Amino acid sequence: MASGSDRNPIIIGGLPSQVPDFDPEETQEWLDSLDAAVDERGRERARYLMLRLIERAREKRVAVPEMRSTDYVNTIATKDEPFFPGNEEIERKVLNATRWNAAVMVSRAQRPGIGVGGHIATFASSASLYDVGFNHFFRGKDDGKGGDQIFFQGHASPGVYARAYLLDRLSNAQLDAFRQEKSKAPNGLSSYPHPRLMPDFWEFPTVSMGLGPLGAIYQARMNRYMEARGIADTSASHVWAFLGDGEMDEPESLGQLSIAAREGLDNLTFVVNCNLQRLDGPVRGNGKIMQELESQFRGAGWNVIKLVWDRSWDPLLAQDRDGILVNKLNTTPDGQFQTYATETGAYIRDHFFGGDHRLRAMVENMTDDQILHLGRGGHDHKKIYAAYAAAKAHKGQPTVILAQTVKGWTLGPNFEGRNATHQMKKLTVEDLKGFRDRLRLPIPDKELEDGLPPYYHPGRDSEEIQYMHDRRTALGGYVPTRVVRAKPLALPDDKAYAGAKKGSGHQKIATTMAFVRVLKDLMRDKEIGKRFVPIAPDEYRTFGMDAFFPSAKIYNPLGQIYESVDRELLLAYKESPTGQMLHDGITEAGCTASLIAAGSAYATHGEPLIPVYVFYSMFGFQRTGDQFWQMADQLARGFVLGATAGRTTLTGEGLQHADGHSQLLASTNPACVAYDPAYGYEIAHIVKDGLRRMYGEDSEDVFYYLTVYNEPIQHPAEPADVDVEGILKGLHRIKAGEKGEHAAQILASGVAVPWAEEAQRILADEWNVKADVWSATSWNELRREAVDVERHNLLHPEEEQQVPYVTRKLADAPGPKVAVSDWMRSVPDQIARWVPGAYQSLGADGFGFADTRGAARRFFHIDAQSIVLGVLTELAKEGKVDRSLLKQAIDRYELLDVTAADAGEAGGDA
Repeated sequence: MASGSDRNPIIIGGLPSQVPDFDPEETQEWLDSLDAAVDERGRERARYLMLRLIERAREKRVAVPEMRSTDYVNTIATKDEPFFPGNEEIERKVLNATRWNAAVMVSRAQRPGIGVGGHIATFASSASLYDVGFNHFFRGKDDGKGGDQIFFQGHASPGVYARAYLLDRLSNAQLDAFRQEKSKAPNGLSSYPHPRLMPDFWEFPTVSMGLGPLGAIYQARMNRYMEARGIADTSASHVWAFLGDGEMDEPESLGQLSIAAREGLDNLTFVVNCNLQRLDGPVRGNGKIMQELESQFRGAGWNVIKLVWDRSWDPLLAQDRDGILVNKLNTTPDGQFQTYATETGAYIRDHFFGGDHRLRAMVENMTDDQILHLGRGGHDHKKIYAAYAAAKAHKGQPTVILAQTVKGWTLGPNFEGRNATHQMKKLTVEDLKGFRDRLRLPIPDKELEDGLPPYYHPGRDSEEIQYMHDRRTALGGYVPTRVVRAKPLALPDDKAYAGAKKGSGHQKIATTMAFVRVLKDLMRDKEIGKRFVPIAPDEYRTFGMDAFFPSAKIYNPLGQIYESVDRELLLAYKESPTGQMLHDGITEAGCTASLIAAGSAYATHGEPLIPVYVFYSMFGFQRTGDQFWQMADQLARGFVLGATAGRTTLTGEGLQHADGHSQLLASTNPACVAYDPAYGYEIAHIVKDGLRRMYGEDSEDVFYYLTVYNEPIQHPAEPADVDVEGILKGLHRIKAGEKGEHAAQILASGVAVPWAEEAQRILADEWNVKADVWSATSWNELRREAVDVERHNLLHPEEEQQVPYVTRKLADAPGPKVAVSDWMRSVPDQIARWVPGAYQSLGADGFGFADTRGAARRFFHIDAQSIVLGVLTELAKEGKVDRSLLKQAIDRYELLDVTAADAGEAGGDA
């Protein structure tokens, strides 16, 4: 509804609709006719009649727009605004102090010798949007539950710090340590919302634009999932995501709107700060971003509330009998509104109102200063409150509030609405004086002229500070606050892993299936079974997890209201409101967002969940690597399974499915503990240790990445003398060489271990070489430990120098070392500098392709015969064998001919 009017705006498509009803009786007759059609003939008949009327209107050239966007006015009419329960004068004082301290903090951070800067303008535009939330809506965690989840816009962090300062949650020293996280430790404040850097303050990292809205959607969904499964009472939790209109250009921002509407997530509200500017220019200079976003959100099934104008526009809109003002608002592009924010009242009078005598007449009794202060709705506390209250009251749909603001609002003419405002970090003395005067703060000129500008605090006993504390007490505590209340889980004993340790006998299974069997046994555990959250992007059957359907079921808040096409099968597709499995569709981004929401539930709601995200390994770290950084920053925990891994293992799929590098990408994430196991018993020990590290006593903020394959192999039983420490640290010997004159070592990981074992046999039988085979369960962990040792030695030269684990492990292993895997050489090359003696790596460098496994491995020269050549080559370098043997081996095994290779094991979808 239009502000200042009792009239409902008709849905429009660029046409003026803010026209008074001059014949209410005729209008009522039409409405009565429609009501009668519905009552007497039913909704279907009424729908048919409406469609025929629309058709006839178009035939008669009566413009009937589609129902996508409304007039460029407020959705909530002034008459429908609820009573504002706050004290606007006190809240103005609070906000003015917050605005000042946020800007001064950034300006002081730009002082000589520091120069770390920050961003001022984003918070300046959104300050009122946050303040109304803090004072009236955002629920804290003092009741022992999760409260509300707030995804703060990353660039607005100075304002959140400034408010916390007024509440004595942060000190002067901490504000002065903004962006100086190490040099001013322990007072350093992170640049943006970073839970890993400030684990008691921030909950959600959002500055990687687009990930905030995506994460908020799946957080709201996870809240419903946890409640449906009886894990936590999240009924009072509301998810708020504060976003920028420029941020909505990111595909992640809008890409998953449909799931929020489909599942009726009315516990979710987006607040889009439409200041009409990106980082250094207009969002839609020639268009209207609010109208565009309204159409997109409406089309996706969201409830849309537009908050365009403040209360000063109400009298003008009330007198707009012929719709000329609304038409002018509808047709003025955003670039021009940005210009109006930087110009004088006289300019606005001439350029906005001056083109039509009816518009000029509306403002003829207004001064230029009054026209200048016709403001944007995102700065009006009463109208913001009305929008938030309507969003909270709305049922059945998520809500987006599109709030228009001015970037750099209140910072003065050098900042407000300027294209460069996002990069401006420091206020001049004149800027500060003007800013102070506008905020009506009692700061003398001398304090602005001498040295750094001061922070402002009205005093702990002041009316406004007491008001702030009272409001937060009423709302359940301070926000943002991250609290970890979860207790360590009672973890399963060795019985849960017994099946995997027995091996596969004569049966061949892929390591994907070996992991699935471990997971199935763990999900049966009475203590933690219900806490597992399997997640897959539409590939459960591919990964052999359809066996979970009958018992665990797929989560769907609507249940299954259709008869499944495979209902007669034992492993039929089964959905349930209390289902355990998340089947997010073909969206790795959505699945990773679910992973993060589940993996941080231990902190968000005090109830640990154990997410297990299984995906095509090629589409994990490569496609959603930014989200894995978000996961690390949010201190989320869980298991990530890169299934169908390897560059040559996934036969037939070709280049875009051939992953030979995700282990390398995983190595770049400090929170990621990555393994490439070969056998089921290794998986069992890795999973057991992962549960201990993430969910046991002294839990760690890490997540586990395991690459598993779809090639069926025989899994040996766990040996009696199994080297559990070696498995967990990254390297253990699995088969000693039995015969041969010359010694060598073969290090292999994952699916390459059977090739290494075959190479061991060939070397002994045909080349008189005794080679030991080692399973390198984690190249990454070996490197990480070695780097830590070197760092310690560097900084403690007076102490006995430590030796990396991989060096100690191979110290007594004679002969050259040859490493092989189904990854590019950079993966095993990570440990090269710490391996004693000669070291060579074989790998699948280059693009993958579709062919048989044997042909692909021969092409990359990583098959058993190529490993043999690699070992002989290193022995020849040492003078142990004659170099002529190398050509003999190449000819004997036809290593230059991919067609000469055995095709290898076929099949194995799981």
